[in-house]
This record gives sequence, structure tokens and C-alpha cells, in this order.
Amino acid sequence: MVLVGIASDDTDTDLQYIANKILSLRVFDDPPGNSMWKRSVKDIQGDILCVSQFTLLAKTTKGNKPDFHLAMGAENSKQMYSSLLSRLGELYDPDKIKDGKFGAMMNVSLTNEGPVTIIVDSRKPGNDKSSNGEVQATVAPPTAESPASEVHVPN
Repeated sequence: MVLVGIASDDTDTDLQYIANKILSLRVFDDPPGNSMWKRSVKDIQGDILCVSQFTLLAKTTKGNKPDFHLAMGAENSKQMYSSLLSRLGELYDPDKIKDGKFGAMMNVSLTNEGPVTIIVDSRKPGNDKSSNGEVQATVAPPTAESPASEVHVPN
């Protein structure tokens, strides 16, 4: 499962970086149950479930209410998100790229093994833009018992 947050100043370069990193990041066992951090999602021929998640860009430094001003607006973000899905399909297998419904209220469930949740950031620390937000993908590998995440869109 990949939760994707897109900032207001993100570019296609950020999306390219994220797509490449999602596909090449070694977060799976080799072989399953043996040593961790050996295989990528491509190596195991796994599915990728992407869910747009603007709340990853929430600022919580002032007050008690999250501030989402760093997140890209809905229309532009929808286009960027769609571009990310397309790029993943071009670099991998389009039939293995799944997504939720953009902007919908969804019930998302995930079972992952251990405390493994990784934030992939398209900006290097210290970059001028890093303080303004970045494309973030939170990658959570599934467990052997529950290999797939689920997204339900209420009617």
C-alpha cells in the first residue's frame, strides 16, 4: 500500500523519483520469512495499491487544528496523482497498479508486519522546497497472512 500526498509545488520530477523509488525499494523478505530488506515489489511481482492522501501534508505546529495549505489543490493534485499511476504502470505492469477513488471518503484497511512504515520523500533534506512539503509515499509491505490491503468506498 502506498499513501500518496502531493504538495502545491510538486513537479513531474518529484513524481518520477517517487515512482522509481516505490518500484525499487527493498522492503520484502528473501525468501519469505528469511532475511528482510532483500526484494522489491517488482522482484516479488506484487500488486501496488495507491491511495491519495492529502493529509500527509498536514502542518500541526500551530494550534490544535491541522493546516492543509501545503497540499496541492484537488484538480491539479488529481492530475498529478493520475500521472503517478500512469508512470508506475509504464515502469512495471499496469495490471498490478491499483488505486482507490480520488477524493472519496474511503475505508482503508492495512495489515502489515511489524513496525514497518517507510516515508519516501522526493526532496533531499535541506532543499529549499523541503520545508514547503513534498510528494510523500508511505510504503507499508503486507504480512504473509494478509498479502493485500483493501479499500472500500462507501456508497
